[in-house]
Amino acid sequence: QVQLVESGGGSVQSGGSLRLSCAASGGTYSSYCLAWFRQAPENEREGVAKREGVASLDTDGKITYAHSVEGRFTISKDNAKKTLNLQRTSLSASDTAIYYCAAAPPSRSFGPSWNPLIRPRDFGDWGQGTQVTVSS
Repeated sequence: QVQLVESGGGSVQSGGSLRLSCAASGGTYSSYCLAWFRQAPENEREGVAKREGVASLDTDGKITYAHSVEGRFTISKDNAKKTLNLQRTSLSASDTAIYYCAAAPPSRSFGPSWNPLIRPRDFGDWGQGTQVTVSS
């Protein structure tokens, strides 16, 4: 089990940039598939199953982005600092959400067709979330 704490949320104007970070502790950091999900505040009560996958970074270095963020968001991690980052540019109101980082077993645990971004229930460890608001 790994503990995750997000930071870097806040308010930004449309077209702006924001960098989120997720600090991990406990567990074996390098052995997890890590991902960012988001959820509109009004949908928060729908729970984990309704969270939208944004980007993932697997243990073999494979990166997957949602179509809606490809070219605008960049996921990266620093193994030495045990942090997962999400650099976001060209933000719009549709990017307003609570952003969560999450950890799951590596993709080889699920098979070759596994798409982590549509399988939030496969992620057993979650941070508390950080709110991002993009205003026009």
